[in-house]
Amino acid sequence: MASNLLHSPQPVSTPPRPRDVQIVEVGPQTTVMRSRMWERLKFEVEYGRRRGTTANSYLVCGDRVALIDPPGESFTKIFLEELQPYLEQTRPDTIILGHVNPNRMATLAVLMERLPEVTIVCSRPAAQALKTTFPDWESRIQPVCPPQTSLDLGQGHHLQLFTVPTPRWPDGLCTYDPATQTLFSDKLFGAHVCGDQVFDQNWRQLEVDRRYYFDCLHAAQAKQVAAALEQIAPLSVQCFAPGHGPLVRYSLSRLHHDYRQWCQQQAQQTLRVALLYASAYGNTAILADAIAQGLMQSEVAVESINCELADPTELAQSIAASDGFIIGSPTLAGHAPVQVQTALGIVLASSVKTKLAGVFGSYGWSGEAIDWIEGKLRDSSFRLGFETIRVRFSPDQPTLEACQQAGAEFAQQLRKQKKQRTPRQAVTETQTDRTEQAVGRVVGSICVVTTRQGDSHSGMLTAWVSQATFDPPGLMLAIAAEHYAESLIQPGAQFVVNILKEGRTVRRHFSYQPRPGDDPFSQVAHRTAANGCLMLEDALAYLECTVQSWIRCGDHWLVYAAVNQGDLLETSGVTAIQHRKSGSQY
Repeated sequence: MASNLLHSPQPVSTPPRPRDVQIVEVGPQTTVMRSRMWERLKFEVEYGRRRGTTANSYLVCGDRVALIDPPGESFTKIFLEELQPYLEQTRPDTIILGHVNPNRMATLAVLMERLPEVTIVCSRPAAQALKTTFPDWESRIQPVCPPQTSLDLGQGHHLQLFTVPTPRWPDGLCTYDPATQTLFSDKLFGAHVCGDQVFDQNWRQLEVDRRYYFDCLHAAQAKQVAAALEQIAPLSVQCFAPGHGPLVRYSLSRLHHDYRQWCQQQAQQTLRVALLYASAYGNTAILADAIAQGLMQSEVAVESINCELADPTELAQSIAASDGFIIGSPTLAGHAPVQVQTALGIVLASSVKTKLAGVFGSYGWSGEAIDWIEGKLRDSSFRLGFETIRVRFSPDQPTLEACQQAGAEFAQQLRKQKKQRTPRQAVTETQTDRTEQAVGRVVGSICVVTTRQGDSHSGMLTAWVSQATFDPPGLMLAIAAEHYAESLIQPGAQFVVNILKEGRTVRRHFSYQPRPGDDPFSQVAHRTAANGCLMLEDALAYLECTVQSWIRCGDHWLVYAAVNQGDLLETSGVTAIQHRKSGSQY
């Protein structure tokens, strides 16, 4: 029985704290400037955690001064106001960019005007983008080349720079300072969460945010992230200084290990999809990210492949190893980019025609490239796993939700297709994993766990609940290690366990994958318990609980909670029990 969480409509947000810049010295001659946004994220519309964020910039001062990763235009004004004293005292002569995006261009333009002697150091792809946007800067842009991977600021700050290209950030660059043993990791090891703590002293409270950040930003490019981890491994690092969230000092080895484990989990999924795309202005890439989220939430591994960077041989291998593929393209002058045409040619020449396919893309005027790709695939007898997605200009939130739903639909079609093509054989004892059968004989009471965040109520169907202690009375819950756990992996979190009665149909309202806007509580009788969470009136009994502690166990979180109070709603009736044939699935 799947542990799904369905969300009622989001609450009305309270007035947020104003944006500000927190400045703290974090090492010898090293300062962090954390531009803080306390309200919901607006620059990454596909990111749903909504706990604000920080855009971290760093100043490293030797005989020369480097400014690492100035923030985007949301913070340009307040950042430059706080930076002004440093500009007057130290006059940075180098700006190092972990990546380039349109947001950051506004801040860069002002800095380059105020600092006419400054040089930008970045990767080759970033340099090309900057030269296209600002052709007058060409002499002031210094791309990192393999023979030239260091920058000596003096006084021991001999910075080492290395590229970490990924499909999402092909211009990725990390910087390591041996003097402070700090790795300025840009998009790696971050978290979109805003707070006053500069470092990760309370790192256990960040675990859900970190995993959610990885799933949203990195899971679809796990192969490239794993390669980046190999580059980092030989370094003697005492601090990760990411582009977002707290700096990592207290959980350094744990987070590095978690990243490795999360990458491996992606490689171990039984179903794989190759997500191929090119993106002229970033819009098609945003659609690709949303589709990838829908696939991964359905437990399908995704390998994102930026066709502008992919080697044809590597591309062919990825397609051959996948169970299905999805192609996204912008339309440029009425055509698909050459790189997408090349990828499609590889698909048509080498891929098995029984593989499930999908098409999406953004366009400015007519969208011929999307129609052309769809036509080529249909002519070659490929079956499409969802209706082709065509988006004009930038996608809005409903469009991104539709893309996520398309990814989930593709995953469902993929499973159905694989099941139909699996040869049916008589099940014998030698063909069945008897250990899994034995684990499956562990039974559990079917419950709906309800939580509350503000005015938003959620309900999760599960049978993985059991009594843990007598004094005080306590329960254990096993929650799937995904972002649905966020409501429970919080200190003092309140929830209600609604124990269901055999024969009732309440469970069906909580037994499917969540869709935007769903409110299952509108379909069932309920009232508010003393702790503010919802109690289902058709339940056999309910328990009001408070989270005491939690621990990560394999692919689940194990939560221990104290039972505050409860009641038996029916004196007769039998508890609904889940019986499984295998311990390898819900």
